[in-house]
Amino acid sequence: MPHEPAPPHENERAGLSIVALVISDRASRGDYEDRGGPAIAEWLQENIASAFHLEIRIISDGRGPVGDELKRLCDEENAALILTTGGTGPAPRDETPEAMQDVLEKELPGFGELMRRRSLEEVPTAILSRQTAGTRGKTLIVNLPGKPAAIRTCLDAVFPAIPYCLDLIGSPGLETAGETGKAFRPK
Repeated sequence: MPHEPAPPHENERAGLSIVALVISDRASRGDYEDRGGPAIAEWLQENIASAFHLEIRIISDGRGPVGDELKRLCDEENAALILTTGGTGPAPRDETPEAMQDVLEKELPGFGELMRRRSLEEVPTAILSRQTAGTRGKTLIVNLPGKPAAIRTCLDAVFPAIPYCLDLIGSPGLETAGETGKAFRPK
């Protein structure tokens, strides 16, 4: 069962709906404080110029719970962008990619390929990641790793394509700020 959403961050503005979905058995039980959701929030605050609303949710690992929550966020809550963190490794409970296969209408494997390539420049274990991305309706879902430094590396790498992808699937517009993650839109 998903935890109650975290309260909005003090600098958030209403607008585009973004969800940081933290996927972790231990964090969902309260065994440790999640650092992935706050890392996503910090990156977004630094790099998005458009108005947006961010919600951080923490759920347990597993194909069923993750798939159910992704469907709910896409189909009922109309999130424009879902950034997951966790559950992409080879451990038995890491089933985020399998849940994604159950949910996605269109997979965008280039996201995972680029995130692994950039992460491999920093750590050799990045090859173990099974991250992917894709769309369901007007929602873009991107799987991120669980460590804050890796989240930053991956968002730096793929975010330039996210605003244009949101345009293509009919989601509300998104503009970036600064050079890191600067949006690219073909002419």
